[in-house]
Amino acid sequence: MDGRVAIVGSGLGGLVAYATLRHASPGRRGLESAEITVFGHDPDPVAAWRPRAAAIRQRRMRSESDGHCLPRSFPGLAVRESLRRLTPTPLVLSVCDRYRPSVTDFLSHVEEVRGRSGWDSSFAAATVERVRAVPGGFELDGHGVFRHVLLAPGHPGHALPPELEDDPRVVHAYEPHDYADSVAVVGAGMAAATEWLNALAAGAKVVSVRRREPARRPLNVDRTLFSKRGLAGFHATGSGERADLLRELSEPSYPPGRAWDEPLERAGREGRFRVVAELNGAEQVICATGFRRGFQHDPLLRRLADEHTLGTAERWLVLSPDATVPALTDASRTLSLAGVPAQWAYPAADTLVGMKYVARRFLRRIERCPTR
Repeated sequence: MDGRVAIVGSGLGGLVAYATLRHASPGRRGLESAEITVFGHDPDPVAAWRPRAAAIRQRRMRSESDGHCLPRSFPGLAVRESLRRLTPTPLVLSVCDRYRPSVTDFLSHVEEVRGRSGWDSSFAAATVERVRAVPGGFELDGHGVFRHVLLAPGHPGHALPPELEDDPRVVHAYEPHDYADSVAVVGAGMAAATEWLNALAAGAKVVSVRRREPARRPLNVDRTLFSKRGLAGFHATGSGERADLLRELSEPSYPPGRAWDEPLERAGREGRFRVVAELNGAEQVICATGFRRGFQHDPLLRRLADEHTLGTAERWLVLSPDATVPALTDASRTLSLAGVPAQWAYPAADTLVGMKYVARRFLRRIERCPTR
């Protein structure tokens, strides 16, 4: 199989890129489905995301107001909900960057984008374990040579503290589980905060195991970094400063507000919630410790970096501002990263907005290619 464009990864990052490539607008026709091949394990773009959201009983998205899979920022899900419910409330919340669609609405939206974009006609069930630069593009592990390739491998697996890996009490927050009468939640970010409330609602006594207080902010990434000016400042930072900033942004956080604070304060007064620094003898241990961090934990990216001697900084691959791999991208071919591996180019790359940022720049590269 030889072709123009390949997307490696069939999750949300892949779907956002695919919908962006297919989108036609005045003066631009968009790519045909036959021009794109999507490699992945499952044609369902939320096959990995859906069970994680279900495991933590997530009901609403923690996303920006334009956090959706459509190629254009407007109109988004807030407009649709306003029309459906005949109320301006979602639009008002969207203007204030506080609109959060329900998980049910988001999943329906993903299914709609999947159907309308032609995603399934481009999907190829295959595992790509190696990307090799060759004349004319990139050879994908025996599946052919493609001139433009976007890698969207997703998160490289759940993180567990090494000392808890063999503990029979342990379950990761993103794995299906119920709640015991006594629960210890390890972690202090959004998933942990959600699990505190879930376990309390189930009647459990809850211990939060954490060694520092989480930040209280609506988004993991400061909203100024979503703007052109903020992003330009981010791109102007040196390697060490940028790595420091990205580490800071990855520190545990969850949103401020009474919806979180009041149940915890009430449970604390009742003797059902407390904070400790070390794990105790709880019946159940829920590790709300997120995902492994760093390209080194992804075999495809680690092999790519090793075989092509790519620039790295701690756990990140060094990328150009448009999320391309500079050593392997030129006027005739493109290699881009999307999702969490693209944080060097866009600190919120693991959000839907970040995925669109990468997808739009990937499309511009394709359109400017002289052999298009």
